Amino acid sequence: MSKRFHIMISGRVQGVCFRAETRRTAMTLGLAGWLKNRPTGQVEALFEGDEQALAEMLAWCRQGPPLARVTGVAIMEEPFSGTLPDFKILY
Repeated sequence: MSKRFHIMISGRVQGVCFRAETRRTAMTLGLAGWLKNRPTGQVEALFEGDEQALAEMLAWCRQGPPLARVTGVAIMEEPFSGTLPDFKILY
């Protein structure tokens, strides 16, 4: 079953390769979507794909790359659209 999650990740998540590693992980899991840094210091992301792959991605986001210190992950489920062609970093 395919799902879509819009998430906000808080903590030390900018300047620690969070976006690049998240993109690599999402692509490995076959997910579509995007992520970007927010002026608040958070990282915002949108993921679409298989429910199991999304569960793995969300677990990864709760930890992040080695230099990150994730303090919170807010998850909002949205209707699946299937219109995202790939996974990219937005600037």
